[in-house]
Amino acid sequence: MSGKSKFNVFALSLGLSIILSAVAVAQAAGPAASGAAAGANNAAAPATGAVVNSGKIGIVNIQDAIIATNEGKKEFDALQARFAPKQNELKTLNDEVENLKKDLQAKSDKLNEEERNKQVKALEGKQKTLQRNYDDAQTEFQQAEQEVVNRIGGKMLNVLEKYARTNNYAVILDVSNPQTPVLWASQGTNITKELVDAYNAESPTAPAAPAPKPAGAAATRPPGSATTPKKP
Repeated sequence: MSGKSKFNVFALSLGLSIILSAVAVAQAAGPAASGAAAGANNAAAPATGAVVNSGKIGIVNIQDAIIATNEGKKEFDALQARFAPKQNELKTLNDEVENLKKDLQAKSDKLNEEERNKQVKALEGKQKTLQRNYDDAQTEFQQAEQEVVNRIGGKMLNVLEKYARTNNYAVILDVSNPQTPVLWASQGTNITKELVDAYNAESPTAPAAPAPKPAGAAATRPPGSATTPKKP
């Protein structure tokens, strides 16, 4: 089967396809210090307030940030380990389908119509089972992945807002989505690493040891996984 013949659990190096709107952070302003005007009547000048807006713009790759945090690494390694048995099960089933295909092709000329139909029916049944099992596993994986992304992503947005206010950013844009309108930005505006460090500082989690990859298959995320974090 093409495309969906194997269920592959993602590796941390792969993107999560998170789609977030640009995060605009309003800057708080403190009142300016009041001063006394020297004059014959010795009257004090009124205090004035001004909105501080540095005009600083930053970019961040939220998808990379989520999986780069210590908590993210631990959670996604756990997901990989959790779905490894299912991945191996589907790989075995896929191998059976491929072997049936090869056997049918090799013996096609030697089989009578009844025998050929019997093998074709067996192959089709095995393919349907593979597809059904793959779809079920993919749905289960997407739900588990979504829960992790929502949980970490929600906390990260709070950290991002605090970081932006502390460092006087006017706007921070997420460039995770390949369709982002940001066409170019200097590396100096990229705060992904700083956001990861800030998140780790607020949510201390010891880095997890790398999870072993399932035997016989690359650790890659199945296509179409739902990974859009929802704001808390």
